Amino acid sequence: MIIPNNIRPETIKHGDVCSVLNYDGTIAYEDFITATEDFDLKYCIGTGGYGSVYEAKLPNGKTFALKKLHRFEAEQPTFDQSFKNEVQVLTNLRHKNIVKLYGFCLHNKCNFLVYEYMEKGSLFCALSDNELAVQVDWITRVNIVKDVAHALAYMHHDCRPPIVHRDISTNNILLNSELKGFVADFGAARLLDPDSSNQTVIVGTLGYIAPGNLALFYVY
Repeated sequence: MIIPNNIRPETIKHGDVCSVLNYDGTIAYEDFITATEDFDLKYCIGTGGYGSVYEAKLPNGKTFALKKLHRFEAEQPTFDQSFKNEVQVLTNLRHKNIVKLYGFCLHNKCNFLVYEYMEKGSLFCALSDNELAVQVDWITRVNIVKDVAHALAYMHHDCRPPIVHRDISTNNILLNSELKGFVADFGAARLLDPDSSNQTVIVGTLGYIAPGNLALFYVY
């Protein structure tokens, strides 16, 4: 199944299989299930609050990261909106430091997003790994900060409407084989209306939320 260029998130309905990636005309839902042996734990490369990420290496040599949403998350009333947010935001973004979304599956049995694969994983994992942390020296860390800053500047100033990520943390910054930084996980992102107030409730990861916003419990 193909993701059409003109797909609209409002057409996504929970319970339907809708637009799993067709990267080169041959990849389909079954290919991802086979590549991960139905999401066997041995292919799991990370777990977060909303889901687990699996490495899927296909017969054609392409490797993707599949973000499989936790079942209890899929049952939450806010799930559809969070899922739509991530699809809507990422399908419209084109920046060298933002992880690419290639496709998705929304189904009663299985919900996952198909992402560009990042060989070095998250910045959090890299800094927590003694061997890999040596490679992430101070110059590399400064460059990663610049990569993230470029991505955020693009989202805030070059996108129409502007996009606010709202959950930038080391878990949501991914690294490729060259240790370049990429912003990921747009489930909490918000499209801003430039013609109206954009006050919203506070979201994000404790320790990374701006202190002023945390004290007031809202953000613009």
